[in-house]
Amino acid sequence: MEYMSQEGFDKIAEELHHLETVELPQVKDAISEARDKGDLSENFEYHAAKREQGRLMGRARFLQKILENARVIDKSLLKSDSVGLLSKVKITNIAAGKSMDYTIVSPHEANLKEGKISIKSPIAEALLGKKAGDEVDVKVPAGRIRLRIESVSL
Repeated sequence: MEYMSQEGFDKIAEELHHLETVELPQVKDAISEARDKGDLSENFEYHAAKREQGRLMGRARFLQKILENARVIDKSLLKSDSVGLLSKVKITNIAAGKSMDYTIVSPHEANLKEGKISIKSPIAEALLGKKAGDEVDVKVPAGRIRLRIESVSL
C-alpha cells in the first residue's frame, strides 16, 4: 500500500488515461500501416512500432499497479506541527547558510524541480517526526550535512 496526495493520484491516473486513449491507439495504427507494407522480417517501421507498443504497455501496467495500491491521504488527519508525508518544510543548511523549501511526498510523486522530495530520501527520513527549530544530521552522497528546520506546514 502506497500513501499519496490526491494531486499525485490524479496525475498518475491522467497519464494512464492518456496512454490508453491516445498513445496506444496511435501505435496500433502505426503497426497496422507497417504491416500493410509487406515483408515483416525486414520492416523497420513495424519492429519499431512493436517495441514502442511494448514500452507503452509496460508503462501502463506499472501505472495501473501504482493506482491499485495507492491510498489517498486525507490532509485533515495529518499533524501540521511535525514533519510527515505531505508536509511543506523550510530547512537551512547550517554550514552553507542556504535555505530550501521541500514538500515530502510519496516516491512516485517526487520531482526535485517542483521541490517535491521522496519520503524515502535521506533528507526526508532524517526530518520525519521533527518540528520547527530542530536540527538534524543527514548523511547524503556528498557526506554529512547539518540542517535546521525553519518551518513545517501542510
